[in-house]
Amino acid sequence: MSREQKNDFMPGTVSLHRMLKASPEKIYRAFTEATAIASWIPPYGFLCVVHEMNVKQGGTYKMSFQNFSTGNSHSFGGEYLEIKPNEFLKYTDQFDDPNLPGQIVTSIWLEKTIAGTDIKIKQEGIPDAIPEAFCYLGWQESLDKLMRLVEPEIPDA
Repeated sequence: MSREQKNDFMPGTVSLHRMLKASPEKIYRAFTEATAIASWIPPYGFLCVVHEMNVKQGGTYKMSFQNFSTGNSHSFGGEYLEIKPNEFLKYTDQFDDPNLPGQIVTSIWLEKTIAGTDIKIKQEGIPDAIPEAFCYLGWQESLDKLMRLVEPEIPDA
């Protein structure tokens, strides 16, 4: 069913899958350390500031993305609902902008394989104002940046 055929108030969902040549521990750190996530989570052309990040069940976070071309930014935050270190993260996202209502729930599964880590992401409750295709493309760009962060093995000198 196309998005246009859905009820106007039905939020969207995107699902992603990647295999990364890195350990689940390293990928988990990329999701749970503020400086790491700020380096890869915003899609190309955006900057990220992490204002708060308390990674524990019931803990909260707050961050903002700035469009580097226009200087405009939007902020959002949420709560960590479920955490299994190096295996699973589930958290909410809620935009501060009242034009982007509702709550997004993001689930991330990390599974160690012979090739590295199988990562699966499901994001549910995407506001209608954000086309699913743009959300999916944004995640594709972010996952490309994540790969470039976690796959290199750089020894200390």
